[in-house]
Amino acid sequence: MKRVHLILTTTLAVAALTACGEKPQTGAGIRGDAAPFAGTGSNFMDPGWKAGDKTSWEAQLKTRQQYGQNEYSRTQSK
Repeated sequence: MKRVHLILTTTLAVAALTACGEKPQTGAGIRGDAAPFAGTGSNFMDPGWKAGDKTSWEAQLKTRQQYGQNEYSRTQSK
């Protein structure tokens, strides 16, 4: 009985200690070397925005903030 208890305790201790290890985080991740207004080449872009044009990028962000994501202005227009 003591041997089974010792094996069980040792197994639980080893399992608990393996959970403490951290895997190395050496993935590709997000690259921040390109300007945000340079575009992604995706088909899901707003029709009024031109890739690479900083002024149209800023105008689209301003419009989205004022009308699309501002809950107060969306509720007041009804």
